[in-house]
Amino acid sequence: MADEEKTEEAAPAEGGKKFPIIIVVVLILVGLVLAGGISYFVTTQFMSTGTQQAAENRNHDPGVFVKLGDPKEGIIANVGGIKASRFLKVGITVELNPDREENVLDGKLQPAAETKIMDTTLQNIRTVKVEELDASRQDDLKAKLKAELNKALGEGSVYDVYITSFLLQ
Repeated sequence: MADEEKTEEAAPAEGGKKFPIIIVVVLILVGLVLAGGISYFVTTQFMSTGTQQAAENRNHDPGVFVKLGDPKEGIIANVGGIKASRFLKVGITVELNPDREENVLDGKLQPAAETKIMDTTLQNIRTVKVEELDASRQDDLKAKLKAELNKALGEGSVYDVYITSFLLQ
């Protein structure tokens, strides 16, 4: 009889231990599924915009590259307003759509387009605040320049803007 009492007591104790272990395992599996779902959602949302932009940049004819400003110096402008004593020396190269003949003819930049490009670029550089010239925000500056140049020259005229040198004093 003593043996029967021990087996009866052991059986509920084993079942009691299995129940919390099963709950923990189920909670871990649910957590993993949720983490995977959230990771998938975030990845598809953020990566899809980058993939679209990369595809847009790849699906065009090779552009005409034009270096702005002086061939050796690039563009030198004061930034931060008239009273600020900060100067920016920047080398900017613009990739233009070769199919836009009003801007590029036989691989050469037209004088009217060159004037519009330099004017728009200098206006944008002069109005930029010094805080916006941080290295981590250069992509924003390039995107802004590209948008403004496309407004001045016509949509689809500028494929991309490249900053080849950058010195802020």
